[in-house]
Amino acid sequence: MRGVPDRRKLLVAVRRLHPVAQLLRAPAALTVPGDVLAGTLAAGQPLRPRTAIAAASSVCLYWAGMALNDWKDREIDALERPERPIPSGTVSPGTALALAIGLTAAGIGLGTEAGGRRGLVSATALAGAVWSYDLALKSTPFGPLSMAGARGLNVLSGAASSSGSIRTAMPAIAAVAAHTAVVSQLSRHEVDADPGMLPVAAIGVSGAICAGLTAGVRRAPEMDMAVTTTLAGLYFAGFGRALVAVSRDPSAKRVRHAVAAGIHGLMPLQAALASRAGGPAIAGLIALGYPLASRLGRRVSPT
Repeated sequence: MRGVPDRRKLLVAVRRLHPVAQLLRAPAALTVPGDVLAGTLAAGQPLRPRTAIAAASSVCLYWAGMALNDWKDREIDALERPERPIPSGTVSPGTALALAIGLTAAGIGLGTEAGGRRGLVSATALAGAVWSYDLALKSTPFGPLSMAGARGLNVLSGAASSSGSIRTAMPAIAAVAAHTAVVSQLSRHEVDADPGMLPVAAIGVSGAICAGLTAGVRRAPEMDMAVTTTLAGLYFAGFGRALVAVSRDPSAKRVRHAVAAGIHGLMPLQAALASRAGGPAIAGLIALGYPLASRLGRRVSPT
């Protein structure tokens, strides 16, 4: 009998945390560690315990950006997305801002622990990019590039924490940044539903990224090349299918679905990058989280 009230308390706690999970887009954080893993491997370094700390740093900074985004957009969301936690009253603006500040501090601290001075510089730069985007750049023409830069810095944090070659990691950084720029540009049409030719252009960019993944693969075993090609195809098929749907029916619902597919599509992209760098086992681990992130995204929107 004692377990009954304990279970009720647990359910109550989960219900109270659900609005916070919505605010932070908590399940979307599954797309973050793969950046760090891909960056580490692309820099020519093995994974170490500090890699996990660097990944935790990036997750904290990602969540900080989500909380800050909704705090900054609370008045606009009251008109366009009243179901979001702040305008619906389930999370106060003060709580959202406190979470953004606290998670930023935690992210910088973990980044320093992971990579010392290089980790501090990397985490601080990423935090600066996140805050600049949310507070100043998001609604400007530089918004998508700013978001792309932030995600690229996330990949860079893997190279920084491992003391690897940042130069060697640049192709991986560029691939993730290019994909993010496309998704960020598309997200600007989640309400007005008028993406124009953007879905077609996005298919072209994704195709170029996919081609780059499968061209010039390092002298890896044949299985590594097969894994890389398969994961690149999974990335292109998942995101491309959603983009084709938007080009045929440019409704707000289709655009939001494509943006979600683009966010989740980072995982097979990261997996392909990891495999390309000679880490097929890590690639498989990242890829395993892809269906889980997509499923959880139906419960807590990643956008």
